[in-house]
Amino acid sequence: MDYQLERIESSTNIEEIAEIVSIQLKKPVVIEDAHFSLIAYSSYYTEDYDEINKQTIFNKQWPVSILERFMDEGIIDQLNRYKKPFRIKAMKDIHLNKRVVVSAVYQNEVYGYIWIQETAPRLKEKEFNYLHAVSSHIAFILNQQKLAKEGKMEEDHYFYEKVIEDAFQSKHQLKVEAASAKVTLPKSFIVTVFKIEEGDEKSFEEVTNTIRLSVNNMTHSAYIFFNHLEIIVLLASHSAKDDTLASNAVDLAKSVQSQYENNSILIGIGNEYTSIYKLRQSYTESLEVIQTAMFFNHEQFMPIEYRNLKTLRYLAIIEQHNKQTNYTNEDIRILLKKDQESQTNYIHTLELYLTNNCRLKPTADELFIHENTLKYRLKKINQLTKIRFDDFNTRCQLYIDLQLLRRKQAIVAKHLTSI
Repeated sequence: MDYQLERIESSTNIEEIAEIVSIQLKKPVVIEDAHFSLIAYSSYYTEDYDEINKQTIFNKQWPVSILERFMDEGIIDQLNRYKKPFRIKAMKDIHLNKRVVVSAVYQNEVYGYIWIQETAPRLKEKEFNYLHAVSSHIAFILNQQKLAKEGKMEEDHYFYEKVIEDAFQSKHQLKVEAASAKVTLPKSFIVTVFKIEEGDEKSFEEVTNTIRLSVNNMTHSAYIFFNHLEIIVLLASHSAKDDTLASNAVDLAKSVQSQYENNSILIGIGNEYTSIYKLRQSYTESLEVIQTAMFFNHEQFMPIEYRNLKTLRYLAIIEQHNKQTNYTNEDIRILLKKDQESQTNYIHTLELYLTNNCRLKPTADELFIHENTLKYRLKKINQLTKIRFDDFNTRCQLYIDLQLLRRKQAIVAKHLTSI
């Protein structure tokens, strides 16, 4: 056994180590990382694998139901506390045979687990000591792999940060540095920016921790950068086709948004791209979403994805032009005055009607009125103004002017509440 241990300690191949241990003990062996994901398993004694082992190998990790059972039985706690091998009794109700397990511990940190299905004969004390020595070596290997991965992540992180900051003078320079740093460029990526408002700096660290926890549960590579009060998250996929990237970015944004509903956080999601040269563009698109949200005083209706901004992205420029030319939409002015004098609801009705693409039923449903009532209101609007709903340009102009009116009203309301 000393020769086999010497052979194991000279190897850095965990799959090879699993085979050696299996042959030595004449039992099935499964090795997992600290998150119970499969690293290696022995190809010997496969006929002895129980149903749980088969599921683990097939799914590349322990079934969730088994982990929950292990938590209930206190086994997970034992794995974190015990440094030496211990036995787990058979659980026939879940088709789990007897096992011996040992945590792979290096410098008091658990890096993984070695599972031995204890078929007859039972393991002896010298074999327990052997497993403990093997676990120490596997923990050392996993620690080295983690350090190498973290070092590579840090190098990749630095490269992506330079791309976002537009530090490269040309595409050629960018390409050369990527090759020099041995960065495996993603097949696709997307940038999300979380901006903490001035005066709420104390929540910056809390939000950052929330984001870190969320991205740790994702299958995509995630890189987090900081720029003053901006938390920049790059989600990258190395798969040729990945339809979950954009949806995961939205899920992350909504998860953070739901925990901080006091509007102290502004969120913008750029477009998804496949060329690394577009990385900074995805970042600037995220900022444009945030700037638009600030323009509209954090209105709840604001989209968080750049692709959904549509005409909203132009409104700041249009408002500036309107001020310079003293432009006023006379039709909206007439309806606004009528609403103020007669307590009617023509402005809101008009906005929803345009938003619903001039469709009666969805507009009436949103206003909680009958379609005939809506028709009556639209008839009154026609009588009061020169609006022609059959003219596309008129509808576009009305929609834009109504959005700017909404912004102006929000500013006034905010001012009044602060007095």
